[in-house]
Amino acid sequence: MPLDFDAAARLTRRVARLPTAVRRRLRGVLVRRGRTPGLRTAKTTLAAVLSFVVADRLGTSATPVLAPLTALLVVQLTMYETVRHGWERILSVLAGVLVAIGLASVVGLTWWSLGAVVALSLVVGRALRLGPHLLEVPISAMLVLAVTNAEDVAVERVYETLIGTAVGVLVNLVIAPPLYMQPAGDALAELADRTAGVLRGLAGQLREGWSRSAADRWLEEARALGTEVARADETLARAEQSARLNPRGRVVRRVQPQLRTALTGLEHVHVSLRGLARGMLDRTYFVPAEEEDRAYPPDTRQALADVLEASADAVWEVGEIGRTSRPDGARRRVERQLAALESRQARLSRLLVVHPAADPGAWQQHGAVLAAVDRLRVEVAAAVRPAGEEWHPRPLASRRAAGRLGSRARRGR
Repeated sequence: MPLDFDAAARLTRRVARLPTAVRRRLRGVLVRRGRTPGLRTAKTTLAAVLSFVVADRLGTSATPVLAPLTALLVVQLTMYETVRHGWERILSVLAGVLVAIGLASVVGLTWWSLGAVVALSLVVGRALRLGPHLLEVPISAMLVLAVTNAEDVAVERVYETLIGTAVGVLVNLVIAPPLYMQPAGDALAELADRTAGVLRGLAGQLREGWSRSAADRWLEEARALGTEVARADETLARAEQSARLNPRGRVVRRVQPQLRTALTGLEHVHVSLRGLARGMLDRTYFVPAEEEDRAYPPDTRQALADVLEASADAVWEVGEIGRTSRPDGARRRVERQLAALESRQARLSRLLVVHPAADPGAWQQHGAVLAAVDRLRVEVAAAVRPAGEEWHPRPLASRRAAGRLGSRARRGR
């Protein structure tokens, strides 16, 4: 009877939660909170048209197409990227123009002068660390070198680049500077969904039976969640970047601690889940091959499945943290799920207890499983911990220094 009652309770919870799960999926696909459909396209088009009009009125050239081209490239995803790409593009054009004028005053366009321009431009671009705009240096230099009135073309190219950059930055600043909080919340919810799915899948496998192939498969499933963790982290980092130089950045600064806390907790849940799957695999391969299905007795597998399903329910609710500005309801639901998890964990501990002298291997392997389960519960609780103070981005110099240190550390491995 207790097992029937538990099964009915689980079914009731899933049915009750189904509309919420469906709504969460549909919101991510159909609804873009805080984003007007087509706004980014309209901003990019407006920036291109305005830059062309300004350059044409100023008479920079007969066909000032470089200004709208620059505006198209400058209007990036965030204000920080807009300003950074605009500055790098100005540097690349100026560097190419200076290289070309220097050579044009001495030689014309020949095969060897073209080679010298390209080589020198690439060296200058790498020295200036222009990144994706590196090729703009030799392109600008070759265009200037190919015409007879090199100095006039060089001035035109610089003017149009400045106009396109200024218009692109201004349009992105005045018209709804983009924030990327919804994609960050969506990625967090997706990570919670995937993690809960692995936990439920592992629980279902335990109820059906256990084997070495099952242990291998679910360890791989647990490890594969690392890709989702990395994606969620990158998406949140982009949201953090969107707060830089953005007059609307206070929204990100207020919500970021909540999302970062939840993401860190889910990342640690992933590590704990990997440890749990590894501990179960170790136990399964420890026993003889003909006894692989008896690595965990049926009552132990049922108890462990109950623990995993309670964990899945709690992890799933963590995903709601990224979907709402008022996460208190999700926190209360997680607390209720963790209370159920703790009682089931106590039952599992009683079933897995082994005296170390009687079976040293089982004592060590069961201990690893219990430790992973306990760590998983602790990290879920940490994921919904109330956030502290508002987040503030680190100074750009500090980020560059941290990036250089990280690169050196990776090269030293």
